[in-house]
Amino acid sequence: MSSKQSIFGRVAQLARANINAMIDAAEDPGKMLDQLIRDYTENISEAEQAVAQTIGNLRMMEEDLDQDKKAAQEWGGKALAASKKADELRAAGDSAGADKFDELAKVAIGKQMDAEQQVTDGTTQVDTQNDVTEKLKQGLNEMKDKLADLKKRRDNLVARSKTAQAQSQVQDAVKSINILDPTSEVSRFEEKIRREEALVKGKAELAASTLDSQFNSLDTLAKDTEVDARLAALKAGRADGAAAATQSAPATPARTATPSDGGTG
Repeated sequence: MSSKQSIFGRVAQLARANINAMIDAAEDPGKMLDQLIRDYTENISEAEQAVAQTIGNLRMMEEDLDQDKKAAQEWGGKALAASKKADELRAAGDSAGADKFDELAKVAIGKQMDAEQQVTDGTTQVDTQNDVTEKLKQGLNEMKDKLADLKKRRDNLVARSKTAQAQSQVQDAVKSINILDPTSEVSRFEEKIRREEALVKGKAELAASTLDSQFNSLDTLAKDTEVDARLAALKAGRADGAAAATQSAPATPARTATPSDGGTG
């Protein structure tokens, strides 16, 4: 009986417990929720067994009460029958027989009274057991409701924790890749590409300048060759022109002296 009372006390205490205050006062709400879930689960299991046992005892007490009620009725019936028999014998003049049955009637009445007292006591016990059973059932249902609420809060807390961790990871990733930060990976990659592009331009300019110098050398050589050729052609042309002029000129007649030349005539 003390075990049942202990379970009843724990059920009542847990059913009345202020879960919000306990969680708020806890240093680690997550651990507190896990501990409460374990406590409630364990006590609910014990309470279910206690309620089942209490209900079983209640049914036995109800059966005993029914038997006591039947016994009271039966002893009452026997007392009445013995009393009637005593009256019949006394009317017939058999006083001794009548007294004997009256004594039997008294014994039956005594048994009836004992049974009625058992009925009274049994009724009180059954009422008390019914009250205990109903309170245990109510406390058990409240504990189950609180356990469901605890599990829901624990799941919500776990989900919020995972969300916070995910947001923290995203924020850390954003901080590590900040395009406005010249030291970030993106900026360094962009700078690398710019250096590669500059190198390609430099190589192109170097190649172009080398080719230009080569072509300039070729142009200078060609110009010098052209100058020489033209000079040679010029010289050759003058020689050919002088020869041609000599061949095509007519013979000049001998001049005669004139008075103006100082000749004598």
